[in-house]
Amino acid sequence: MSDEVEIRRELRAGDLGEIVAHHGRVYRREYGVDSTFEAHVAGSVGEVARRGFPREREGIWIVEAGGRHAGSIALSDEGDGIAALRWFVLDPELRGRGLGRRLVGEVLAEADAHGYDLLKLETFSELKVAAHLYREHGFELVSAETGPRWGRPEITYQRYERGFQRRAHDLSSASAGSSSRPFSVKA
Repeated sequence: MSDEVEIRRELRAGDLGEIVAHHGRVYRREYGVDSTFEAHVAGSVGEVARRGFPREREGIWIVEAGGRHAGSIALSDEGDGIAALRWFVLDPELRGRGLGRRLVGEVLAEADAHGYDLLKLETFSELKVAAHLYREHGFELVSAETGPRWGRPEITYQRYERGFQRRAHDLSSASAGSSSRPFSVKA
């Protein structure tokens, strides 16, 4: 694989299908899931695409290595101040370089900049490196259910969430009008 990695922030024709296919290939090979996993991802992609993704306050990061699709991550608006981190996967050859950490950080920064109150994601427990990355970025496990899924007798499906604290300056500006001096508290 070429070392030339590019991250594209625009959605092009064929990208959504490639996200689905890429998930199917990677997760089948690494976690032994069947085609129902790919159908699960396709359902998620279809649901968001029908809403006109990417709309304002949403984003896509397409990772290309040597000119081919090698990963993705997305931010989708779920309404009521809630966003979702979706479709995060990287080719194995790209892992361990800090790229995943960078991408999750960019999604978090964008979600915060857009004023979301909560960012959620869904995953499963065998993705231990990803779970570590999520917790490192302030996500907390909020639910887990174990059972048969995606052609396997048992998978623990997990939901993580991360809230955003509105900075005191943002809150005071919203309620008191703008100020030339930022609000600060000294300990």
